[in-house]
Amino acid sequence: MFIKGFTYGFDGRRGMYQTPESEASIQRLAGLGGDWAALAFVIRQDHFYSTSIRPDYRYTVTDKDVATAVARLHAQGLKVCMKPMVNCADGVWRAHIGFPDKEWGEDTEWKEWFANYTAFLCHYAEIAEETGCEMFCVGCEMLGTERKEEYWRKAIAAVREVYHGPLTYNTNHGKEFGVKWWDAVDYIGTSAYYRVADEPGASLEAMQAHWEAQKERLAELSRMHSGKQIIFMEIGCRSARGCAMMPYDFTHTDFPYDEDEQANFYESCMRAMWNEPWFAGFFWWDWYTNLPQKQPEMGFSIVGKKAEKVVQEWYAKER
Repeated sequence: MFIKGFTYGFDGRRGMYQTPESEASIQRLAGLGGDWAALAFVIRQDHFYSTSIRPDYRYTVTDKDVATAVARLHAQGLKVCMKPMVNCADGVWRAHIGFPDKEWGEDTEWKEWFANYTAFLCHYAEIAEETGCEMFCVGCEMLGTERKEEYWRKAIAAVREVYHGPLTYNTNHGKEFGVKWWDAVDYIGTSAYYRVADEPGASLEAMQAHWEAQKERLAELSRMHSGKQIIFMEIGCRSARGCAMMPYDFTHTDFPYDEDEQANFYESCMRAMWNEPWFAGFFWWDWYTNLPQKQPEMGFSIVGKKAEKVVQEWYAKER
């Protein structure tokens, strides 16, 4: 499999997926020439140490919202990977969700959290099955939980009871070798926000050299798991000078606008990864629920920027 994809809808809130503005955004997304979209949306727990996961009815997208988004993406000829995500309402990164291991007795907090997380996954896995989603992602950057192998295997087994398509999991860049249960899913997924520049405004050639180094690691990971393919479940770079040095960054607002650095990030990655047989493709981050209105928009969006043309040119190619 090879995915020419983009992530859609992460900024969506209750009702937004059903609006004309959302439909227009999906139509523009389809115009990239890709064939997949990862439908990403968030449910929250109060703190990184909370064991309950529940919707906030003021903000959380509804089941009808999700089904509408899937239908609209399918109507544009895009396959869908449903990607429900857990965030902490207090702003702590989801990677810190976790609890201490007890030296004796039962891991009560772990057991309760995974029971809730499994129920959360199965709820959306049922919707993915009913709406014909072509893939399901069982988690995103849950680094603090990844060592709980037995719990993860049970959660994935429960998902397979209700959803019968391929599964993936989305770890974070640099942490791919720490997951010991890749055999339980069908594709290895990672957020590929690798540093590919040593200075602001780095050249295309310099970025590509960094990608070549990353390829060696990732090819070895695939070999370790019998050639299982790797998906970049997230990858992107803001249109701001210096962001190729830290592509994951969304906090610095003082960087100058720079379409070229973003475009070079995209181009260098496409050149490096396109023909690797162990590589299963891209879900670039991030296509907003509604098209950006502010110009210049210095976030991850590529709408109206040089990187949009880069994607269109690559996605028009056969692999």
